[in-house]
Amino acid sequence: MQKWKIPTMVLLGASTLLSACGEKNAADKSGSSQLKDTPFNVMAESFADLQLLRYQVPGWEELTLQQKTLAYYLYEAALSGRDLYYDQANKHGLTLRKTIEAIYGTYKGDRNAADWKKFEEYAGRVWFSTGNHHHYSKDKFVPECSFEYFSELVKNSDQSQLPLAQGENLDAFLNRIKPVIFDASFQPKMVDLRAGVDNVASSSVNFYEGVSQKEVEAFYDNTAQFPVSDQTPEWGLNSKVTKENGKVVERVWKVGGMYSAALEKVVYWLDKAASVAENEQQKKALQLLSEYYKTGDLHTWDEYNIAWVADTASRIDISHGFIEVYNDAIGKKGSFESVLSLKDMETTKTIAKIAKEAQWFEDNSPLMPEHKKKTVKGITAKAITVIVESGDAAPSTPIGINLPNSDWLRKEKGSKSVSLSNIVHAYNESSAGSGMLDEFVGDAAKTKRMKEFGNLGSDLHTDMHECIGHASGQINPGVGTPDKTLKNYASCLEEARADLVALYYIMDKKLVDIGVMPSLEVGMAEYDSYMMNGLMTQLTRLKLGDNIEEAHMRNRALNAYWVFEKGKKDNVVEFVKKDNKTYVQINDYDKLRVLFGELLREIQRIKSEGDFNAGKNLVETYGVKVNQELHKEVLERFAKLNIKSYKGFIQPRLVPVMEGDKITDVKLEYPDSFYGQMMEYAKKYAFLPLVN
Repeated sequence: MQKWKIPTMVLLGASTLLSACGEKNAADKSGSSQLKDTPFNVMAESFADLQLLRYQVPGWEELTLQQKTLAYYLYEAALSGRDLYYDQANKHGLTLRKTIEAIYGTYKGDRNAADWKKFEEYAGRVWFSTGNHHHYSKDKFVPECSFEYFSELVKNSDQSQLPLAQGENLDAFLNRIKPVIFDASFQPKMVDLRAGVDNVASSSVNFYEGVSQKEVEAFYDNTAQFPVSDQTPEWGLNSKVTKENGKVVERVWKVGGMYSAALEKVVYWLDKAASVAENEQQKKALQLLSEYYKTGDLHTWDEYNIAWVADTASRIDISHGFIEVYNDAIGKKGSFESVLSLKDMETTKTIAKIAKEAQWFEDNSPLMPEHKKKTVKGITAKAITVIVESGDAAPSTPIGINLPNSDWLRKEKGSKSVSLSNIVHAYNESSAGSGMLDEFVGDAAKTKRMKEFGNLGSDLHTDMHECIGHASGQINPGVGTPDKTLKNYASCLEEARADLVALYYIMDKKLVDIGVMPSLEVGMAEYDSYMMNGLMTQLTRLKLGDNIEEAHMRNRALNAYWVFEKGKKDNVVEFVKKDNKTYVQINDYDKLRVLFGELLREIQRIKSEGDFNAGKNLVETYGVKVNQELHKEVLERFAKLNIKSYKGFIQPRLVPVMEGDKITDVKLEYPDSFYGQMMEYAKKYAFLPLVN
C-alpha cells in the first residue's frame, strides 16, 4: 500500500475478531439526539451482515473557539466530497443513490409490509457500501424484493425527486435502472483482482471506461507525458481514463474538470479553514490542498504532503484527498476520503515512544542490508480522536493511518502515523461479550491471556504497522513504483509487509524496555489472535465456495499460511481438534517470530527489486485459496453466535452557533440513526450532477 492513500485500511490486528463482530441491536430508523446525562450507547441499527455503531469525541470541549471553527469548516470540506466516492465506485452510483433517497423519503404506501422491509434493508446496504457492491468483498448485491414491487415503489414516490434523464418517462427510467439494480451478472465485481483476466475491464469501478489494462499501462508508460525521476509524482492518482475519438485520455478530478461542482464546495471550505488555521504551517498546507483541487497538479499534491507532514504542532488535523488505491485493481487511482480529527494528548504518548525508536527498528530488522533505510526521517506519531469521516473512510473505517504513502516522500520528508483511539474504543465497547474468543480459541489459558492483553496487542500491532511498518525499507534505484512493478499484487504485498514488521517486533523485549507493554505475554496474545484470524476466523467474511480477493484478507492469509507451511517440520503451528471443533495452536512462539522475519525479508526483497513473478506466486499460493471444509465449519460456528461480520459508524454532527454572521460556538451532536443521517446528507451534500 504505497500510494498516498490516507488510512491504510488496517483491520484490527490482534482484535480483528473483537472489533469486527458485535451483538445484534435494533434501533429506530428516524430522528437523532444529543446525548447529555444518559450513558453513551455505541450500538445503533443492524441489518444484513452490518452493525452500525457510534463514537464519542472526547476533548471537544477543551478546544478554543478558533479550533472549533476550524474543525467546523473542515467538517464541511470533508462531507462536501461525499458525492465523489459514489460516482467513483460506479458510474451508476449517483443514479442508484438518488433513486433510493427519493423512495425512502417520499414513498406514500405501506411501510410495514414485508417487501418494504426488504427494500429498506437494501437501501441501508447501498448507503453503507456507497453503492451496490459489498464494501468488503466488492461483490454485487441485489434487493430481495422483486422488480415489480420496486417499480411500484418508484411509481408511488415523488417523481420530481427521481433522477430521470431529460425527456425520460417512468417506464424508460425503470428499464434503464433494472439491470443496474436487479441483474447480478451486470457489473458483478467492483474490483476484480483475479490472475489471468483484464483487471481493468472486469472491474466495474468508475476509474476507467472503454479502455483495457494494456492500454492503461501503455498510457502511463509514456515517459514524455509522465516523466520518471527520483521524485516521481503519483501519476494517474486523480483522474479517470477513457477514450476520446479513439485516443486514450485522462479526465482530471479538479475545479473546472471532472467533479468540479463538488470540488468547488470543498475548496470554499478549505479556504475558510485556512483563514482560521492554528499556525502558519497548517495554513500553508490547507492553501496547497486548495490549490491542488483547483489545478489537479500532482506536483502540488506532493507540495501539500510535504507541508502537511511538517505541521506537527496543530491540535486539529485532516486527511483529505483522492488517496486509497485499493478500489483500483491495478493500484493507480485514488478514492476520495477524509478523516477530520483532534489530537488525543494522553494516548499519543505510547505511539510516540515507538516512533522515537524508528531508526532502531529499521537497523535491527531482518531485511537485507541493501533494503534498509540508512536514515529514517521525520516519523511523527500520535493518537487521534476522530471528529468525522467521509468517502471511502466511512461508514467502514480504518483504525490506523500512515501518510503519505509515496515512497520518495517517506524517504526524503518523513511521514505521520496515527491511531484512531476513539474508533478503537467504540469497537472494543461493542464487542464485549461477543463470544468469539470463547468459541474459537479453545484453550482456557490462551483465552484468558487474549482477554487480558488482546486489546493492547491489537493497539501495538496497529501502531507498529502504521508507524514503522509502512515507513520501513526502500526500493532499489531505478526499479519504479509498486503499482508498475507489482501491479494488482502491490496493495496486498505492502499490507503483508507492514503487518510482518509489527508481528516481528511485537515479540521483541524492546517494547518492554521502552515501556509500551508489560511483558511478552502481549506479543503471544497477538500471535494467537493473528494466526487464528489469518487461518480461520476471517473466513466468516466470505461466502462458502469463494476464494479470497480483498487485499487485506489476502495479506493475512498469506502471512499466516506461509509460516504455517514453513513451520510444519518443527510443528511451530498446527490445527488441533477438540470436541469435533478445529482450533489453531501455536507450539513455539519464538520460532514463529523467526518465520515472520524470514517472510518479511522476502516480501521486502520483492518490493525493493520489483519482482512481480515472486510476488504473484506468494499471493496466489498462500493468500487466495480457501480450505472449503474448514470454511464450512467456521461459518456454522460463527452463525450460532448471532453477531454481525462487519461494523461501521454513524458520524457526529457539528452545528455552528451564530450571532449574525459570526460563529460564537460549535456544538457537537451524536445522531442515533444511520438512515436518518443518510437522508440528512442527501439534502445537504448532493452537489454533483448525474453526468460528469
